[in-house]
Amino acid sequence: MKAKTVRETALDLLVRIDKQGGFSHLLINNAIEKQQIKARDEALLTELVYGTIERKMTLDYYLKDYIKKQKKMDHWVKMLLRMSVYQFAYLNKIPPFAIIHEAVNIAKKKGHKGIASFVNGVLRNIDRNGLKDIANIKDPIERISIETSHPLWLVQRWSAYYGIETTAAICKENLERKLLSVRVNQLKTNRETLLKQLNELGIIASSSPWLEEALVIDEGNILKTDLLESGEVTVQDTSSMLAAKAVEAEPGMIVLDTCSAPGGKTTFLGEVMQGKGEIYAYDLHQNKLNLIKKSASRLGITNIHTEAKDARSLQSVHKAETFDRVLIDAPCSGFGVIRSKPDIKYQKSEKDIVQLKQVQHDILNHVAPLVKIGGKIVYSTCTIEKEENEWQVKAFLDKNKQFVVDDTFLTEVKRMDIGHITEYGVQIFPQSLHSDGFFITRLVKSAQH
Repeated sequence: MKAKTVRETALDLLVRIDKQGGFSHLLINNAIEKQQIKARDEALLTELVYGTIERKMTLDYYLKDYIKKQKKMDHWVKMLLRMSVYQFAYLNKIPPFAIIHEAVNIAKKKGHKGIASFVNGVLRNIDRNGLKDIANIKDPIERISIETSHPLWLVQRWSAYYGIETTAAICKENLERKLLSVRVNQLKTNRETLLKQLNELGIIASSSPWLEEALVIDEGNILKTDLLESGEVTVQDTSSMLAAKAVEAEPGMIVLDTCSAPGGKTTFLGEVMQGKGEIYAYDLHQNKLNLIKKSASRLGITNIHTEAKDARSLQSVHKAETFDRVLIDAPCSGFGVIRSKPDIKYQKSEKDIVQLKQVQHDILNHVAPLVKIGGKIVYSTCTIEKEENEWQVKAFLDKNKQFVVDDTFLTEVKRMDIGHITEYGVQIFPQSLHSDGFFITRLVKSAQH
């Protein structure tokens, strides 16, 4: 049997992601391994899948005038047309005749002569007449929605929160490829040594201006070195590192990580604590906790205790006022990580935000009594939704008068200039640090009621 072409593989993945969901990055990696796709074709496969998902609404806008309204077509045909138009619009190095030829071949293989003829006709028309200008859309919010392929309800929502200019910047940044950032394991090495090692391997990296533990990989593939396996580095987004750093964990402390998997922040805490003290890491799923154990072993961290438990049931496990520090990296809508998981923007709805808001509220209020007097909670999410972030914190503080936002945290984030700061914490936008969108705050528990 003849091996599938890169575009056939991309089409199969696109149909699967669009119909069944599932994270695109995992499915792409599986396909690369399973089909033993050559290195030179990996980039094209990733580009086609990510690009077509990211730009789905824009591509449909371009296609609309070339498909008769009454035309019913199979799902895979629509996806093939989107993928082909993506190449017309965004991949300048591929000549139009090659795009059309490949699409028609796939249509013949997967369908019949009539479908191949239809695909050929639509694509030739587009090649001849060009793509419709998005600048013609009069309503600015609708224009942002179509131009950056973000659902209208999201653009309306963010515009109401942050204004049109910031919203446009968020949506545009979500279409940019993010540079990989890694955390230096200071139990095993340091930043200067690692920079030298990377340089010798032909990998260009730069030091993060925000974190002494962080490096940004500007050029080259660190994943193909032994540095991860040896435990010298961990792949982690800068914003996620900042959330863990905000905990201010110190050697000898007793620390709780309520929603810990897959463990990037947990293991950061372990490195900072130098194996002294205790970290209790909980999550709903045992298989995810196994990832933390594996990471801890790789990194040389010995003070993490894992158990599968709902964060809303931890009062049955720990006594009141047990913990010096608590990290609640809460389940959230994930609208800060659209760039890494572009399918999120189409899969989530306002209903999800309402449900998640309740879960976040319950975790915060359940865990609060477990914090020592003078102890601190860091609450973080990887979303830019006010309902899940600052409004959630306000509601918690209104109900729990013992807690206040830590002034030293607000002073520190103002000095670092890392995002949109309010009295309730810092909202890092995707464009703030060219990293994931994140909300972070730190709350202190006082003796007074």
